[in-house]
Amino acid sequence: MRPCCAFAVCHVFMLVLCLSAAEDFDWTKNDHGSFYYGTFPAGFSWGAGSSAYQTEGAWDKDGKGLSIWDVFSHKKGKIQQNDTGDSSCEGYYRVKDDVSLIKELKLNHYRFSISWPRLFPTGIKSDHINERGIQYYSDLIDQLLENNITPIVTLYHWDLPQVLHEKYGGWQNISMVNHFNEFANLCFERFGNRVKYWITFNNPWSVAVEGYETGEHAPGLRLRGTGAYKAAHHIIKAHAKVWHTYDTQWRAKQKGQVGISLSGDWGEPVDISNQKDIEAAERYVQFYLGWFATPVFHGDYPQVMKDFIGRKSSQQGLGTSRLPTFSPQEKSYIKGTCDFLGIGHFTTRYITQKNNPSGRSSSSYFTDRDLAELVDPRWPDPGSEWLYSVPWGFRRLLNFVKTQYGNPAIYVTENGVSEKMLCTELCDDWRIQYFKDYINEMLKAIKDGVNVKGYTAWSLLDKFEWDEGFSERFGLYYVDFRNKNKPRYPKASVQFYKRIISSNGFPNQREVENWRRKAVETCSSSNQLLAADPLTSHMEMVTEIVVPTVCTLSILLSAIFLMFLLRRRN
Repeated sequence: MRPCCAFAVCHVFMLVLCLSAAEDFDWTKNDHGSFYYGTFPAGFSWGAGSSAYQTEGAWDKDGKGLSIWDVFSHKKGKIQQNDTGDSSCEGYYRVKDDVSLIKELKLNHYRFSISWPRLFPTGIKSDHINERGIQYYSDLIDQLLENNITPIVTLYHWDLPQVLHEKYGGWQNISMVNHFNEFANLCFERFGNRVKYWITFNNPWSVAVEGYETGEHAPGLRLRGTGAYKAAHHIIKAHAKVWHTYDTQWRAKQKGQVGISLSGDWGEPVDISNQKDIEAAERYVQFYLGWFATPVFHGDYPQVMKDFIGRKSSQQGLGTSRLPTFSPQEKSYIKGTCDFLGIGHFTTRYITQKNNPSGRSSSSYFTDRDLAELVDPRWPDPGSEWLYSVPWGFRRLLNFVKTQYGNPAIYVTENGVSEKMLCTELCDDWRIQYFKDYINEMLKAIKDGVNVKGYTAWSLLDKFEWDEGFSERFGLYYVDFRNKNKPRYPKASVQFYKRIISSNGFPNQREVENWRRKAVETCSSSNQLLAADPLTSHMEMVTEIVVPTVCTLSILLSAIFLMFLLRRRN
């Protein structure tokens, strides 16, 4: 489905998820198509997000060391079209510009990450501290606060210092726990007087699975069946150590909070009459979100992970489970290390039971789960092969967190939709629809009693999308990556999101429909690249806001032809 087409109405099957349900959420109810008009609680925080490697550029400037993503993206064939984040949005040089965009959106908070190798070029404190890197983040924090924008800071958004990978094997090695703690402690020391919300890790599932199991992401290792579990084990320990460091050394004087941001798709059973499908759907969520959330809240891995991986390990002739174990002391140390839970969510899958072979050669994180993922072909598809718009899954995931983990304070740290297209499309009607529907499901979850404190649209800018390079765009603002100045242009979704923020929700149907109409009207003048008068100004706009592709060439050729006709008339 083309991203500029209107979304079809999402008809979904009536399915039941028999989890240990909260009394105030009816898992059997099918209200997937309903819309709730109302507002969010007073003090609800609205924001947008970014990450260091995806936006900063300046990859080798001002004393910054190499990260695993610097090295990985420079290897041919690893990234779509061999793109790199070397310059990306040039955010390192455009702090004032980007803070002005954040202010224009009237955001309450801005979520960004600190590049570990920009502060410690080798990843090791005793080697060298890069004061120019510290100054950059200090200036960014100050400018946000001067504009009444709360900084929410992520300590690890995937850019591990390359030296730590080469020297120790990165997250495969327990030594990362202490190195990461030193880095975090310096951040608390230098920025903690101004930063009150810290996130230790962003989406450790991707770090573990895509970095150490499939090799799709840096550092590109394919340690099937073991690598992801070992990396996750050390990440969970590192998170706990950093939380305790803050708790014992900084909390009393800085009065901040430390959490973790976990990503999770929702899993819904295909066959509501099949207990195995129901169990597979819960297993899908436990192997995704629960893998990290259950240790943080309850001290140990989900029982279903221990059972399935342990049994398959035994069938493979292994003496111990491929899933590492926590000692009793470690369980006690890890349990409760979360002042708030960050949730990143984008899409949903239907899940069915599938028995996978258990031979040693076939062992992997994916086969350990004994399930298959399916999608409904009627779900709106904006163009990215993995991201379908299924808003009702968001409410169900949030209620799952409430039920499983004692209703913690939740900040939605990532939610948004990308597009893949050749031509620039500032009138992103499909993104408006996505934000409208997903934010409304979050509002319903709050009505259900889920303790959601804030929402972060992903993302502020188009940026480097990891192995997809610049082919996939999540931004509220379009960035022209072919222009050395990396100009930013607002998409229609900027105006729509801005109105949600100013109204703190959805006041009534007529007003919300009016927002959408006005948002699209605002962008349509920018998108009408060849309005007849004056032609030259629109020619300039073509070179500014359209990615030079076949589409651009066709526009230029059309313009030349129009100029030729006008001259003949005169």
